[in-house]
Amino acid sequence: MNSTPERSGDDSTAGQEVLVSLSRCDLADARSVFGVLGSAFDSDRDAGDEPEATSGPRPTVWVTTVDVSEPKAPAEPVTLTAPVTVDAQGGYWAVDRLREHLTGAFAVRVVGTAAGDQEQEVRLRLENR
Repeated sequence: MNSTPERSGDDSTAGQEVLVSLSRCDLADARSVFGVLGSAFDSDRDAGDEPEATSGPRPTVWVTTVDVSEPKAPAEPVTLTAPVTVDAQGGYWAVDRLREHLTGAFAVRVVGTAAGDQEQEVRLRLENR
């Protein structure tokens, strides 16, 4: 990613939404990341809907879709118990905006990308600042 493409004039939310998923992280860290996202962006989760622990042999995956078109508040630094891997999928502009917002709360490093014609999937590593 060398630059952030400008947002087109399209007013549909499709290009402004990012699918965010977390797995293989501590429950408290998942709540912290979702808290940062929930305080800034509208999402498909209710305000009181927090990640919950599950049991079983398979890893838990927490997922939300956020609309990054108009952030409500800047991100404040948050402490994690361990690094967290986030997978974000959406349009180029939207994923870049999500990543930029997360840098207010965490040290963010891109650890993988898969590019498509209209959208991309980015794996981010979040750590304490």
